[in-house]
Amino acid sequence: MDLPTAFAAAVPLIGWTTHGAWLSKRLATARRDPLTGLHTRDGFTARAHRLTQRRPGRTSVLLIDLDDFKATNDTYGHAAGDAVITATADRLSAWCGRTGIAARLGGDEFAAIVLDAPARLPGLRATLNQPVPYAGSMLPASASVGICPIAELPVVSLTDALRSADRDMYAHKRDGRTTRRR
Repeated sequence: MDLPTAFAAAVPLIGWTTHGAWLSKRLATARRDPLTGLHTRDGFTARAHRLTQRRPGRTSVLLIDLDDFKATNDTYGHAAGDAVITATADRLSAWCGRTGIAARLGGDEFAAIVLDAPARLPGLRATLNQPVPYAGSMLPASASVGICPIAELPVVSLTDALRSADRDMYAHKRDGRTTRRR
């Protein structure tokens, strides 16, 4: 092959390679929440399926919902609400560590899938219920957490685990164990 033919063949290859890299980066960006940097629902789902299949006996799915978040936004403003969401994301991500995946599903709702969660759950609840520093003051913060150990399901299913964790989370909200008292 002569040089002009080789060059002519290389130009489209370079273009497609560059385009593929650009698309890959865009897809990765779309799977991350811009405020928190956590996975979005799509990014979480793909990774959660793999973890539930690899270690179903040790894996748990959690749903987390901030308590009285609308009141925080209404009282302190949206920037303060963003500070609470960001702090919650950081705390959840740190708690998950290398044994799990944290995600922001939308608004003030988060999810996680982790190994060996039941023994560590009291620490997460305590962490999420700490005030958040903002503009020289401390914002009240609390969250309701629901959990579903995958091993308790008759069939390993992320959808069923999320549904079960959701029921557990709302049971905690109703009985007031994790909600802030006024």
